[in-house]
Amino acid sequence: MANHYSDVLIIGAGLSGIGAACHLRRELPNKSFVILERRQAIGGTWDLFRYPGIRSDSDMYTLGYNFKPWSNPLAIADGPSILEYIRETAAEYNVEDQIRFGHHVKRAYWDSSQAIWSVEANADNGELVRYTCRFILCCAGYYNYDGGYQPDFPGVDSFKGKIIHPQKWPEDLDYSGKKVVVIGSGATAVTLVPAMADKVESITMLQRSPTYILSLPREDAVSNFLRRFLPEKLVYRLARTRNIFLSLLLYKMSRAFPQAMANFIRKQALKQIGHGLDSKHLTPRYAPWDERLCIVPDGDLFQALSTGKASIETDQIDSFTETGIKLKSGKELEADIVVTATGLVIQPLGGAELFLDGKPFDITQKLCYKGVMLQDLPNLGLVFGYTNASWTLKADIVTEYIFRVLGHMDQKGMRQCTPRNQDDIVQFRPFLDMTSGYIKRAEGTIPHQGSKAPWRLHQNYALDLMMLRYGKLDDGVLEFSNPTGQQFATPASSVAAD
Repeated sequence: MANHYSDVLIIGAGLSGIGAACHLRRELPNKSFVILERRQAIGGTWDLFRYPGIRSDSDMYTLGYNFKPWSNPLAIADGPSILEYIRETAAEYNVEDQIRFGHHVKRAYWDSSQAIWSVEANADNGELVRYTCRFILCCAGYYNYDGGYQPDFPGVDSFKGKIIHPQKWPEDLDYSGKKVVVIGSGATAVTLVPAMADKVESITMLQRSPTYILSLPREDAVSNFLRRFLPEKLVYRLARTRNIFLSLLLYKMSRAFPQAMANFIRKQALKQIGHGLDSKHLTPRYAPWDERLCIVPDGDLFQALSTGKASIETDQIDSFTETGIKLKSGKELEADIVVTATGLVIQPLGGAELFLDGKPFDITQKLCYKGVMLQDLPNLGLVFGYTNASWTLKADIVTEYIFRVLGHMDQKGMRQCTPRNQDDIVQFRPFLDMTSGYIKRAEGTIPHQGSKAPWRLHQNYALDLMMLRYGKLDDGVLEFSNPTGQQFATPASSVAAD
Protein backbone atom coordinates (compact mmCIF):
# COMPACT_ATOMS: atom_id res chain seq x y z
CA MET A 1 0.00 0.00 0.00
CA ALA A 2 1.45 3.35 -1.06
CA ASN A 3 2.07 5.83 1.76
CA HIS A 4 2.27 9.59 1.23
CA TYR A 5 3.31 12.17 3.83
CA SER A 6 2.40 15.85 4.20
CA ASP A 7 2.26 18.39 7.00
CA VAL A 8 -1.43 19.10 6.43
CA LEU A 9 -4.09 16.92 4.83
CA ILE A 10 -7.23 18.72 3.64
CA ILE A 11 -10.37 16.66 3.05
CA GLY A 12 -12.51 18.12 0.28
CA ALA A 13 -11.85 20.41 -2.69
CA GLY A 14 -14.99 22.49 -2.51
CA LEU A 15 -15.37 26.14 -1.55
CA SER A 16 -13.91 25.52 1.94
CA GLY A 17 -11.14 23.13 0.90
CA ILE A 18 -9.79 25.34 -1.87
CA GLY A 19 -10.00 28.33 0.46
CA ALA A 20 -8.06 26.44 3.15
CA ALA A 21 -5.32 25.49 0.70
CA CYS A 22 -5.00 29.10 -0.43
CA HIS A 23 -4.83 30.31 3.18
CA LEU A 24 -2.07 27.79 3.81
CA ARG A 25 -0.13 29.06 0.78
CA ARG A 26 -0.50 32.60 2.10
CA GLU A 27 0.15 32.07 5.80
CA LEU A 28 2.42 29.01 6.10
CA PRO A 29 4.00 28.66 2.64
CA ASN A 30 6.65 26.21 3.86
CA LYS A 31 4.07 23.61 4.96
CA SER A 32 3.43 20.72 2.57
CA PHE A 33 -0.18 19.73 1.99
CA VAL A 34 -2.41 17.47 -0.03
CA ILE A 35 -6.16 17.70 -0.76
CA LEU A 36 -8.18 14.48 -0.99
CA GLU A 37 -11.34 14.91 -3.05
CA ARG A 38 -13.75 11.99 -3.50
CA ARG A 39 -15.16 13.34 -6.76
CA GLN A 40 -13.38 14.11 -10.02
CA ALA A 41 -13.75 17.88 -9.92
CA ILE A 42 -13.25 20.80 -7.60
CA GLY A 43 -16.13 22.96 -6.46
CA GLY A 44 -18.06 20.72 -4.07
CA THR A 45 -21.68 21.86 -3.88
CA TRP A 46 -21.21 24.19 -6.84
CA ASP A 47 -20.14 21.35 -9.11
CA LEU A 48 -22.45 18.68 -7.69
CA PHE A 49 -25.79 20.48 -7.95
CA ARG A 50 -27.04 21.04 -11.49
CA TYR A 51 -30.72 21.86 -11.04
CA PRO A 52 -32.28 24.85 -12.88
CA GLY A 53 -31.46 28.21 -11.37
CA ILE A 54 -28.81 26.93 -8.93
CA ARG A 55 -27.41 30.03 -7.21
CA SER A 56 -26.05 31.37 -3.95
CA ASP A 57 -28.50 31.85 -1.09
CA SER A 58 -26.49 34.79 0.26
CA ASP A 59 -24.53 37.66 -1.25
CA MET A 60 -21.17 36.94 -2.86
CA TYR A 61 -19.39 39.72 -1.00
CA THR A 62 -19.67 37.56 2.11
CA LEU A 63 -19.78 34.13 0.44
CA GLY A 64 -16.55 34.99 -1.38
CA TYR A 65 -13.12 34.56 0.21
CA ASN A 66 -11.76 37.35 2.37
CA PHE A 67 -8.55 37.39 0.27
CA LYS A 68 -10.10 37.15 -3.20
CA PRO A 69 -12.47 39.93 -4.37
CA TRP A 70 -15.69 38.98 -6.09
CA SER A 71 -15.71 41.16 -9.21
CA ASN A 72 -18.81 39.83 -10.98
CA PRO A 73 -21.59 42.47 -11.07
CA LEU A 74 -24.07 39.91 -9.70
CA ALA A 75 -24.20 40.03 -5.91
CA ILE A 76 -26.42 36.93 -5.77
CA ALA A 77 -24.70 34.70 -8.31
CA ASP A 78 -25.55 31.62 -10.34
CA GLY A 79 -23.82 28.32 -9.65
CA PRO A 80 -21.56 28.28 -12.76
CA SER A 81 -20.20 31.75 -11.87
CA ILE A 82 -19.40 30.61 -8.33
CA LEU A 83 -17.71 27.47 -9.66
CA GLU A 84 -15.59 29.57 -12.00
CA TYR A 85 -14.61 31.80 -9.05
CA ILE A 86 -13.43 28.75 -7.09
CA ARG A 87 -11.46 27.40 -10.07
CA GLU A 88 -9.90 30.80 -10.70
CA THR A 89 -8.83 31.05 -7.04
CA ALA A 90 -7.32 27.55 -7.11
CA ALA A 91 -5.32 28.43 -10.23
CA GLU A 92 -4.18 31.75 -8.82
CA TYR A 93 -2.68 30.07 -5.75
CA ASN A 94 -1.46 27.02 -7.67
CA VAL A 95 -3.18 24.41 -5.54
CA GLU A 96 -4.60 22.14 -8.27
CA ASP A 97 -1.47 19.98 -8.39
CA GLN A 98 -1.97 19.04 -4.74
CA ILE A 99 -5.48 17.64 -5.29
CA ARG A 100 -5.90 13.87 -5.43
CA PHE A 101 -9.21 13.32 -7.17
CA GLY A 102 -11.26 10.16 -6.72
CA HIS A 103 -9.99 9.63 -3.16
CA HIS A 104 -12.74 8.98 -0.62
CA VAL A 105 -11.45 9.20 2.96
CA LYS A 106 -12.82 6.28 4.98
CA ARG A 107 -10.75 6.11 8.19
CA ALA A 108 -8.22 8.20 10.10
CA TYR A 109 -6.02 6.89 12.93
CA TRP A 110 -4.20 9.12 15.41
CA ASP A 111 -1.02 7.66 16.95
CA SER A 112 0.13 9.63 20.01
CA SER A 113 3.45 7.76 20.12
CA GLN A 114 4.38 9.33 16.78
CA ALA A 115 2.11 12.39 16.92
CA ILE A 116 0.84 11.58 13.46
CA TRP A 117 -2.34 10.79 11.58
CA SER A 118 -2.64 7.82 9.25
CA VAL A 119 -5.47 8.30 6.77
CA GLU A 120 -6.95 5.60 4.56
CA ALA A 121 -8.77 6.52 1.36
CA ASN A 122 -10.50 4.42 -1.27
CA ALA A 123 -9.32 5.44 -4.73
CA ASP A 124 -11.61 5.20 -7.74
CA ASN A 125 -9.37 2.49 -9.21
CA GLY A 126 -10.14 0.26 -6.20
CA GLU A 127 -6.80 0.82 -4.50
CA LEU A 128 -6.64 1.54 -0.77
CA VAL A 129 -4.22 4.45 -0.35
CA ARG A 130 -2.64 5.60 2.90
CA TYR A 131 -1.63 9.17 3.67
CA THR A 132 0.18 10.29 6.82
CA CYS A 133 0.14 13.84 8.09
CA ARG A 134 0.64 16.00 11.16
CA PHE A 135 -2.72 17.76 10.92
CA ILE A 136 -6.10 17.03 9.29
CA LEU A 137 -8.37 19.86 8.20
CA CYS A 138 -11.80 18.53 7.29
CA CYS A 139 -13.50 20.65 4.61
CA ALA A 140 -15.88 17.95 3.40
CA GLY A 141 -18.98 20.04 3.99
CA TYR A 142 -21.86 18.93 6.15
CA TYR A 143 -24.03 16.68 4.00
CA ASN A 144 -23.89 13.30 2.28
CA TYR A 145 -22.96 13.69 -1.39
CA ASP A 146 -24.41 10.27 -2.26
CA GLY A 147 -28.01 11.40 -1.89
CA GLY A 148 -30.42 13.78 -0.21
CA TYR A 149 -33.24 13.16 2.23
CA GLN A 150 -36.10 11.29 0.62
CA PRO A 151 -39.20 10.79 2.82
CA ASP A 152 -41.17 7.57 2.48
CA PHE A 153 -44.30 8.91 0.81
CA PRO A 154 -47.39 6.63 0.80
CA GLY A 155 -48.29 5.29 -2.63
CA VAL A 156 -45.17 6.63 -4.31
CA ASP A 157 -44.77 3.45 -6.40
CA SER A 158 -48.12 4.09 -8.07
CA PHE A 159 -47.05 7.43 -9.56
CA LYS A 160 -46.58 7.19 -13.35
CA GLY A 161 -44.52 10.36 -13.72
CA LYS A 162 -40.94 11.17 -12.77
CA ILE A 163 -39.69 11.77 -9.22
CA ILE A 164 -36.44 13.72 -8.95
CA HIS A 165 -34.30 14.91 -6.05
CA PRO A 166 -32.38 18.13 -6.84
CA GLN A 167 -29.13 16.50 -5.69
CA LYS A 168 -29.46 14.00 -8.57
CA TRP A 169 -30.84 16.22 -11.32
CA PRO A 170 -30.84 14.48 -14.75
CA GLU A 171 -28.97 16.39 -17.43
CA ASP A 172 -31.49 15.44 -20.12
CA LEU A 173 -34.68 16.27 -18.20
CA ASP A 174 -37.20 18.07 -20.44
CA TYR A 175 -39.87 19.78 -18.38
CA SER A 176 -41.27 21.99 -21.14
CA GLY A 177 -45.05 22.04 -21.04
CA LYS A 178 -45.14 19.73 -18.03
CA LYS A 179 -47.08 19.98 -14.79
CA VAL A 180 -44.53 20.13 -11.97
CA VAL A 181 -44.89 19.89 -8.20
CA VAL A 182 -41.93 20.89 -6.05
CA ILE A 183 -42.17 19.43 -2.54
CA GLY A 184 -40.43 21.73 -0.09
CA SER A 185 -40.15 25.34 0.97
CA GLY A 186 -36.44 25.86 1.56
CA ALA A 187 -33.69 27.50 -0.49
CA THR A 188 -33.78 24.87 -3.24
CA ALA A 189 -37.55 25.02 -3.69
CA VAL A 190 -37.72 28.81 -3.85
CA THR A 191 -34.94 28.71 -6.46
CA LEU A 192 -36.46 25.98 -8.63
CA VAL A 193 -39.98 27.40 -8.92
CA PRO A 194 -39.11 30.71 -10.64
CA ALA A 195 -36.30 29.11 -12.68
CA MET A 196 -38.69 26.53 -14.20
CA ALA A 197 -41.84 28.67 -14.42
CA ASP A 198 -41.26 30.01 -17.94
CA LYS A 199 -41.16 26.56 -19.58
CA VAL A 200 -43.68 24.49 -17.64
CA GLU A 201 -47.44 24.36 -18.04
CA SER A 202 -47.75 24.86 -14.29
CA ILE A 203 -45.57 24.57 -11.22
CA THR A 204 -46.68 24.29 -7.60
CA MET A 205 -44.56 24.63 -4.49
CA LEU A 206 -46.10 22.17 -2.04
CA GLN A 207 -45.05 23.01 1.49
CA ARG A 208 -45.89 21.36 4.77
CA SER A 209 -45.21 24.71 6.47
CA PRO A 210 -44.18 28.13 5.11
CA THR A 211 -40.71 29.65 5.24
CA TYR A 212 -39.65 33.27 5.73
CA ILE A 213 -38.72 34.59 2.27
CA LEU A 214 -36.97 37.91 1.76
CA SER A 215 -36.27 39.64 -1.54
CA LEU A 216 -32.83 41.18 -2.12
CA PRO A 217 -31.37 42.88 -5.22
CA ARG A 218 -29.60 40.53 -7.61
CA GLU A 219 -26.99 43.23 -8.28
CA ASP A 220 -25.33 45.58 -5.81
CA ALA A 221 -25.86 48.95 -7.49
CA VAL A 222 -23.64 50.83 -5.05
CA SER A 223 -20.66 48.51 -5.53
CA ASN A 224 -21.07 48.40 -9.29
CA PHE A 225 -21.05 52.22 -9.31
CA LEU A 226 -18.00 52.48 -7.04
CA ARG A 227 -16.03 50.15 -9.33
CA ARG A 228 -15.82 53.01 -11.81
CA PHE A 229 -13.70 55.04 -9.42
CA LEU A 230 -12.16 52.78 -6.76
CA PRO A 231 -9.85 49.75 -6.78
CA GLU A 232 -11.60 46.38 -6.86
CA LYS A 233 -10.18 45.29 -3.51
CA LEU A 234 -11.45 48.40 -1.77
CA VAL A 235 -14.93 48.07 -3.27
CA TYR A 236 -15.03 44.43 -2.17
CA ARG A 237 -13.90 45.29 1.34
CA LEU A 238 -16.49 48.05 1.70
CA ALA A 239 -19.34 45.86 0.42
CA ARG A 240 -18.25 42.92 2.56
CA THR A 241 -18.09 45.01 5.74
CA ARG A 242 -21.47 46.60 5.05
CA ASN A 243 -23.17 43.27 4.31
CA ILE A 244 -21.69 41.60 7.39
CA PHE A 245 -23.10 44.41 9.50
CA LEU A 246 -26.52 44.26 7.81
CA SER A 247 -26.78 40.47 8.17
CA LEU A 248 -25.88 40.69 11.87
CA LEU A 249 -28.44 43.48 12.30
CA LEU A 250 -31.16 41.46 10.55
CA TYR A 251 -30.44 38.44 12.74
CA LYS A 252 -30.37 40.46 15.96
CA MET A 253 -33.58 42.33 15.06
CA SER A 254 -35.28 39.03 14.23
CA ARG A 255 -34.34 37.60 17.60
CA ALA A 256 -35.18 40.73 19.57
CA PHE A 257 -38.46 41.60 17.78
CA PRO A 258 -39.67 38.36 16.17
CA GLN A 259 -43.28 39.38 15.60
CA ALA A 260 -42.42 42.73 14.06
CA MET A 261 -39.86 41.16 11.73
CA ALA A 262 -42.25 38.36 10.81
CA ASN A 263 -44.89 40.91 9.84
CA PHE A 264 -42.39 42.96 7.84
CA ILE A 265 -41.10 39.97 5.86
CA ARG A 266 -44.60 38.71 5.09
CA LYS A 267 -45.94 42.12 4.06
CA GLN A 268 -43.08 42.82 1.66
CA ALA A 269 -43.69 39.44 0.01
CA LEU A 270 -47.45 39.95 -0.36
CA LYS A 271 -46.89 43.44 -1.77
CA GLN A 272 -44.60 42.10 -4.51
CA ILE A 273 -46.99 39.29 -5.44
CA GLY A 274 -49.71 41.87 -5.89
CA HIS A 275 -52.82 39.68 -5.90
CA GLY A 276 -54.97 37.71 -3.50
CA LEU A 277 -52.54 35.01 -2.32
CA ASP A 278 -53.72 33.76 1.05
CA SER A 279 -51.25 35.06 3.65
CA LYS A 280 -51.24 31.62 5.33
CA HIS A 281 -48.83 30.46 2.61
CA LEU A 282 -46.28 33.04 3.85
CA THR A 283 -46.89 32.75 7.59
CA PRO A 284 -44.46 30.29 9.22
CA ARG A 285 -45.26 28.59 12.51
CA TYR A 286 -41.91 29.64 13.98
CA ALA A 287 -40.03 32.88 14.62
CA PRO A 288 -37.59 34.34 12.08
CA TRP A 289 -34.23 32.52 12.13
CA ASP A 290 -35.50 29.53 14.10
CA GLU A 291 -34.86 28.13 10.65
CA ARG A 292 -32.72 29.65 7.92
CA LEU A 293 -34.33 32.58 6.12
CA CYS A 294 -34.64 32.18 2.33
CA ILE A 295 -33.43 34.83 -0.09
CA VAL A 296 -34.95 35.42 -3.54
CA PRO A 297 -33.08 37.75 -5.93
CA ASP A 298 -35.19 40.64 -7.24
CA GLY A 299 -38.26 38.85 -5.86
CA ASP A 300 -38.20 36.32 -8.72
CA LEU A 301 -40.38 33.85 -6.82
CA PHE A 302 -42.94 36.55 -6.10
CA GLN A 303 -42.96 37.55 -9.78
CA ALA A 304 -43.59 33.94 -10.82
CA LEU A 305 -46.48 33.74 -8.35
CA SER A 306 -47.94 37.04 -9.59
CA THR A 307 -48.21 35.71 -13.17
CA GLY A 308 -50.34 32.78 -12.00
CA LYS A 309 -48.03 30.23 -13.64
CA ALA A 310 -46.59 29.32 -10.25
CA SER A 311 -48.58 28.65 -7.11
CA ILE A 312 -48.18 27.60 -3.49
CA GLU A 313 -50.08 24.91 -1.62
CA THR A 314 -49.70 24.58 2.15
CA ASP A 315 -50.85 21.12 3.12
CA GLN A 316 -49.66 17.63 3.95
CA ILE A 317 -49.37 14.70 1.58
CA ASP A 318 -51.96 11.97 2.00
CA SER A 319 -50.56 9.79 -0.78
CA PHE A 320 -49.22 9.73 -4.30
CA THR A 321 -51.62 8.70 -7.06
CA GLU A 322 -51.00 7.60 -10.64
CA THR A 323 -51.32 11.18 -11.87
CA GLY A 324 -50.08 13.29 -8.98
CA ILE A 325 -50.43 13.88 -5.25
CA LYS A 326 -53.50 13.69 -3.04
CA LEU A 327 -53.40 16.09 -0.08
CA LYS A 328 -54.79 15.66 3.41
CA SER A 329 -57.39 18.32 2.60
CA GLY A 330 -58.70 16.09 -0.20
CA LYS A 331 -57.35 18.25 -3.00
CA GLU A 332 -55.32 16.56 -5.74
CA LEU A 333 -52.36 18.10 -7.54
CA GLU A 334 -51.78 16.78 -11.05
CA ALA A 335 -48.12 16.28 -11.90
CA ASP A 336 -45.93 14.91 -14.67
CA ILE A 337 -42.82 15.58 -12.59
CA VAL A 338 -42.44 15.72 -8.82
CA VAL A 339 -39.27 17.33 -7.44
CA THR A 340 -38.53 16.32 -3.86
CA ALA A 341 -36.66 19.37 -2.54
CA THR A 342 -36.94 17.76 0.88
CA GLY A 343 -33.49 18.54 2.22
CA LEU A 344 -30.06 17.09 2.77
CA VAL A 345 -28.66 14.33 4.96
CA ILE A 346 -26.08 15.68 7.39
CA GLN A 347 -22.87 13.67 7.36
CA PRO A 348 -19.99 14.91 9.55
CA LEU A 349 -16.39 14.38 8.46
CA GLY A 350 -17.49 13.19 5.03
CA GLY A 351 -18.47 9.90 6.64
CA ALA A 352 -14.94 9.06 7.79
CA GLU A 353 -14.38 6.98 10.92
CA LEU A 354 -11.91 8.27 13.54
CA PHE A 355 -9.63 6.25 15.81
CA LEU A 356 -7.63 7.58 18.76
CA ASP A 357 -4.66 5.38 19.72
CA GLY A 358 -6.35 2.27 18.40
CA LYS A 359 -9.83 2.93 19.82
CA PRO A 360 -12.88 4.25 17.93
CA PHE A 361 -13.49 7.94 18.62
CA ASP A 362 -17.17 8.81 19.12
CA ILE A 363 -17.72 12.45 18.11
CA THR A 364 -21.31 12.39 19.40
CA GLN A 365 -20.03 12.24 22.99
CA LYS A 366 -17.71 15.22 22.60
CA LEU A 367 -17.88 19.00 22.72
CA CYS A 368 -16.76 21.22 19.87
CA TYR A 369 -14.01 23.66 20.88
CA LYS A 370 -14.53 27.17 19.45
CA GLY A 371 -16.52 25.55 16.66
CA VAL A 372 -13.19 24.35 15.27
CA MET A 373 -11.81 21.26 17.04
CA LEU A 374 -13.18 18.27 18.97
CA GLN A 375 -12.65 17.67 22.66
CA ASP A 376 -9.81 15.18 23.35
CA LEU A 377 -8.98 14.71 19.66
CA PRO A 378 -5.53 15.97 18.65
CA ASN A 379 -4.57 17.82 15.48
CA LEU A 380 -7.88 17.81 13.65
CA GLY A 381 -9.83 20.87 12.60
CA LEU A 382 -13.38 21.14 11.27
CA VAL A 383 -14.61 23.77 8.86
CA PHE A 384 -18.33 24.33 9.46
CA GLY A 385 -19.75 27.63 8.29
CA TYR A 386 -22.60 29.76 9.58
CA THR A 387 -26.25 28.78 9.41
CA ASN A 388 -27.39 32.39 9.88
CA ALA A 389 -24.93 34.03 7.48
CA SER A 390 -22.63 33.14 4.60
CA TRP A 391 -20.73 29.86 4.99
CA THR A 392 -17.37 31.31 3.95
CA LEU A 393 -17.35 34.04 6.60
CA LYS A 394 -16.78 31.32 9.20
CA ALA A 395 -14.67 29.09 6.94
CA ASP A 396 -12.12 31.87 6.38
CA ILE A 397 -11.54 32.65 10.05
CA VAL A 398 -11.56 28.97 11.06
CA THR A 399 -8.74 28.16 8.64
CA GLU A 400 -6.85 31.28 9.69
CA TYR A 401 -7.13 30.13 13.30
CA ILE A 402 -5.93 26.60 12.52
CA PHE A 403 -2.87 27.93 10.77
CA ARG A 404 -2.22 30.32 13.67
CA VAL A 405 -2.23 27.25 15.91
CA LEU A 406 0.17 25.38 13.61
CA GLY A 407 2.54 28.34 13.56
CA HIS A 408 2.29 28.58 17.35
CA MET A 409 3.17 24.91 17.72
CA ASP A 410 6.26 25.42 15.57
CA GLN A 411 7.33 28.32 17.79
CA LYS A 412 6.76 26.30 20.96
CA GLY A 413 8.43 23.20 19.54
CA MET A 414 5.30 21.07 19.95
CA ARG A 415 3.69 18.53 17.64
CA GLN A 416 0.27 18.12 19.19
CA CYS A 417 -2.67 20.33 20.20
CA THR A 418 -5.69 18.88 21.98
CA PRO A 419 -8.75 20.64 23.46
CA ARG A 420 -9.37 19.46 27.03
CA ASN A 421 -12.49 20.11 29.07
CA GLN A 422 -11.55 20.53 32.74
CA ASP A 423 -14.69 22.48 33.62
CA ASP A 424 -17.26 20.26 35.33
CA ILE A 425 -20.09 22.79 34.97
CA VAL A 426 -20.04 22.90 31.15
CA GLN A 427 -23.31 21.37 29.96
CA PHE A 428 -23.90 19.63 26.64
CA ARG A 429 -26.22 21.48 24.26
CA PRO A 430 -27.31 20.83 20.66
CA PHE A 431 -24.62 21.74 18.15
CA LEU A 432 -27.00 24.03 16.26
CA ASP A 433 -29.82 25.98 17.87
CA MET A 434 -32.25 25.65 14.96
CA THR A 435 -35.43 23.69 14.34
CA SER A 436 -34.83 22.82 10.67
CA GLY A 437 -35.72 19.25 9.76
CA TYR A 438 -32.27 18.30 8.47
CA ILE A 439 -30.72 19.47 11.75
CA LYS A 440 -33.23 17.60 13.91
CA ARG A 441 -32.68 14.44 11.86
CA ALA A 442 -28.94 14.70 12.50
CA GLU A 443 -29.18 14.69 16.29
CA GLY A 444 -27.25 11.71 17.58
CA THR A 445 -24.71 11.83 14.75
CA ILE A 446 -22.91 15.12 15.42
CA PRO A 447 -20.94 16.60 18.34
CA HIS A 448 -22.33 19.06 20.88
CA GLN A 449 -21.64 22.63 21.80
CA GLY A 450 -21.23 23.61 25.44
CA SER A 451 -23.08 25.99 27.72
CA LYS A 452 -20.12 28.38 28.01
CA ALA A 453 -17.01 29.53 26.17
CA PRO A 454 -14.87 28.21 24.57
CA TRP A 455 -17.28 25.36 23.88
CA ARG A 456 -20.22 27.55 22.93
CA LEU A 457 -20.99 28.40 19.30
CA HIS A 458 -21.63 32.10 18.85
CA GLN A 459 -23.07 32.08 15.30
CA ASN A 460 -21.83 35.68 15.32
CA TYR A 461 -19.07 36.84 12.99
CA ALA A 462 -17.90 39.74 15.16
CA LEU A 463 -17.51 37.54 18.26
CA ASP A 464 -15.87 34.73 16.28
CA LEU A 465 -13.48 37.17 14.64
CA MET A 466 -12.30 38.40 18.04
CA MET A 467 -11.96 34.86 19.38
CA LEU A 468 -10.36 33.15 16.40
CA ARG A 469 -8.25 35.85 14.77
CA TYR A 470 -7.21 37.84 17.83
CA GLY A 471 -7.87 35.55 20.81
CA LYS A 472 -5.19 34.00 22.98
CA LEU A 473 -3.97 30.58 21.81
CA ASP A 474 -2.63 29.45 25.20
CA ASP A 475 -6.02 29.66 26.89
CA GLY A 476 -5.65 26.80 29.35
CA VAL A 477 -8.04 24.64 27.33
CA LEU A 478 -6.03 23.92 24.18
CA GLU A 479 -3.24 21.66 25.42
CA PHE A 480 0.09 21.64 23.57
CA SER A 481 2.25 18.52 23.91
CA ASN A 482 4.67 16.10 22.22
CA PRO A 483 7.85 18.22 22.10
CA THR A 484 9.80 18.09 18.86
CA GLY A 485 12.88 17.06 20.86
CA GLN A 486 11.36 13.63 21.40
CA GLN A 487 12.35 10.80 19.11
CA PHE A 488 9.63 9.97 16.60
CA ALA A 489 9.68 7.24 14.02
CA THR A 490 9.58 8.51 10.44
CA PRO A 491 6.60 7.10 8.53
CA ALA A 492 7.79 4.22 6.39
CA SER A 493 7.95 4.78 2.64
CA SER A 494 6.94 8.42 3.05
CA VAL A 495 7.13 10.72 0.09
CA ALA A 496 6.54 14.46 0.10
CA ALA A 497 3.08 15.50 -0.97
CA ASP A 498 4.56 18.05 -3.30
